[in-house]
Amino acid sequence: MNAQITAALLGLALAGSILYLVRRDHLHGPYALWWLIVAAATLVLGFVPRTIDWLAHLSGIGYPPVLPIIIGLSLILLRLLQLDIERSRQERQIRRLNQKLAILEEELTSLRRNVAARSDTSNRPA
Repeated sequence: MNAQITAALLGLALAGSILYLVRRDHLHGPYALWWLIVAAATLVLGFVPRTIDWLAHLSGIGYPPVLPIIIGLSLILLRLLQLDIERSRQERQIRRLNQKLAILEEELTSLRRNVAARSDTSNRPA
């Protein structure tokens, strides 16, 4: 019973922390949703610990305490994959922005040279 109360309190504390971070604009929507699902799962497992036994029986796992470990590791790997995809997208976007910036800087330099050349020719005596 003590472990159930601890898990339920951890789920509530995690959910409260996530909501606080969202309210303070330290955590954005999609990330907050992910963590709220984790908090809800922790809360449910704290109140109904037999859920693990039932899910382990359904999935054919003989030793039920292994199921949360397998699920946790799978979720961590999925999250890491999602973060790598997002990071790759951001790196591609940054590279494109740098290329556009270099093009704009070159155009600006060229325009400044043209303006300087025109002012030099107009300042020469005829």
